[in-house]
Amino acid sequence: MKYHDLLIERDGALVRVILNRPGSLNALSARILKELKNVALDFQDDPDIRVVILTGASGNFTAGMDLKDPEVQKMSSGTMSERRERVILGPEVCRAWEETKPVTIAAIEGFCIGGGVSLVISCDFRIMGQSSFMRIPEVELGLNYSWGSIPRLLHLAGPAKTKEMIMLCEPVQAEKCLTWGLAEQVVPDGSTGEAAQAMAEKILEKPPIPVSMTKQAVFNITGALDRAGIYMDADQFLLTTYTEDHKEGVGAFFGKRKPRFKGK
Repeated sequence: MKYHDLLIERDGALVRVILNRPGSLNALSARILKELKNVALDFQDDPDIRVVILTGASGNFTAGMDLKDPEVQKMSSGTMSERRERVILGPEVCRAWEETKPVTIAAIEGFCIGGGVSLVISCDFRIMGQSSFMRIPEVELGLNYSWGSIPRLLHLAGPAKTKEMIMLCEPVQAEKCLTWGLAEQVVPDGSTGEAAQAMAEKILEKPPIPVSMTKQAVFNITGALDRAGIYMDADQFLLTTYTEDHKEGVGAFFGKRKPRFKGK
């Protein structure tokens, strides 16, 4: 398939998926989210694809959700049913990447923000450039951290670090991500693609069936209760979009000022 905001490069059993919205810092529009979901589902139908590297163009992974995207802005308009249909797209994308059959490696340069964090923690492995960072800003926007991401973050970083990252909304630099378990490697800036390639080649040298079985077993064991524990998070996200604090958070973001939250 052809994609508008993704670059797809295939080299035998290895595929590279590149977020390609450089003019928008690879921000996650509704269109690129739909493309990310579709490409992950496409991998399910091609048994010859064994490893996928996910990265961003122009030296950054992603700036997170594109709050200027008209489709994203519609999340705060329309009927409850219409709004709910829109907010489940993000969780569906992450689930598609988590469940896709190939081994997935996220190569992260620059910043990885919000939905970008949700996306990379849905992958099997993460390699970060030494100046890169992860940040979850949702609380500052008056939103809960959604997309089914909290269980994934918990498995990687543990309860305290998960709460710290979500509540404080502060950047977590690459070396700290490595210490926290959010990354497997930190490499010099500009070399995450090479490091991901090297890891991919090692995986491709192994027999496909036990590699696939290992991925499936680890996913099923660690995530057995995740869906039960997080089944309401999309609806919680939807609820927060109705609050005054959400409007204040978004207004402060665009106004480049400190928000004044009132718990309303």
